[in-house]
Amino acid sequence: MSKYQVDSNGFYGEFGGAFIPELLYPNIEELRDNYLEIEKSAEFQQEFKALLKDYVGRPTPLFLARRLSEKYGAQIYLKREDLCHTGAHKVNNTIGQIILAEKLGKKRIIAETGAGQHGVATATVCALKGLDCIVYMGEKDIERQAPNVARMKMLGAEVRPATSGSKTLKDATNEAMRDWINNPEDTHYIIGSVVGPHPYPDMVARYQSVISEEIKNQLEGLPDYVIACVGGGSNAMGAFYHFLDDEEVQLIGVEAAGWGVETDKTAATLSLGTPGVLHASRSIMMQDADGQVIEPHSISAGLDYPGIGPAHAWLKVSQRATYMAVTDQSALEAATEVSRLEGIIPALETAHAFSVLKDLNLKPTDKVVINLSGRGDKDMDTYMKELNLR
Repeated sequence: MSKYQVDSNGFYGEFGGAFIPELLYPNIEELRDNYLEIEKSAEFQQEFKALLKDYVGRPTPLFLARRLSEKYGAQIYLKREDLCHTGAHKVNNTIGQIILAEKLGKKRIIAETGAGQHGVATATVCALKGLDCIVYMGEKDIERQAPNVARMKMLGAEVRPATSGSKTLKDATNEAMRDWINNPEDTHYIIGSVVGPHPYPDMVARYQSVISEEIKNQLEGLPDYVIACVGGGSNAMGAFYHFLDDEEVQLIGVEAAGWGVETDKTAATLSLGTPGVLHASRSIMMQDADGQVIEPHSISAGLDYPGIGPAHAWLKVSQRATYMAVTDQSALEAATEVSRLEGIIPALETAHAFSVLKDLNLKPTDKVVINLSGRGDKDMDTYMKELNLR
């Protein structure tokens, strides 16, 4: 087994596990005891692959971005997850989890969302399968991601605001976990990233690993770099997954520095965080000396999270991957550049990944794959305001 994959106890090195209240044990045990057997079954794989192909639109293209390549002096490829149904990579995971939920006999689905893409992807698969859907979303994120909130409601989901704390992703996750504790029998919680108690980080990574599996099939030889933005870390883990043991491939995760890592308006967990337990998993998180969560900030709702998936914490500590932090302003500049050079408006999350190109010492022979994790439709209000496009 790879030293970068989860062990039998649900840990990646020193990170991971399931630090859960007693009331959640039945839910987690049911998942842990069944997810691998269900996922490996021919019935699951047949439906999963068919829906990824005919519903999501996979495989997504690996596009050689010629003008970006010319500017940065390397061969830059874009993995076009923005072309997935619903506009982001999130649907890969919700397809997998909705099939799993059905196999477990669950009729009610809950989820948390920040940027709204996971909420839309969850509402989408619930509509497809005819299951009840409740999405928890921070009150602040509901305001800044209004188009995605409207999509969720049109798809039949109930959107419940989280009004405590910073009113963002962390608080939405808290509310979803409370719901799950109170409704263990009929409810499945579709976590949207590689966070939370085991088996979620491994389960979500497996469903997202289709990204790196396709990159390996689409690219001649191995890439020199694979780059992805990181909030909780699902699109990055999906892009990294099949390259973890290819040590010659440099894996780069890009976090949100917000106003700067030296300020108190940042979400750069791996730059500033320390080990701790957040949302039932031991990882690296932003916390004060008393262990209280430090509220994060990012212009991007999907990166506005004070923790990181335990697999990413282990990749950082083991030095298998490099993590960089990019400010709001740099992300906006990168979004403008990609839009004008390649005719692709990226999600604000994804724009962070593009921003590090200028900081790499690239050679003409280097093959660089950037996971273009989502499209920018949902962020147009922010772009209009920040870039004076009105």
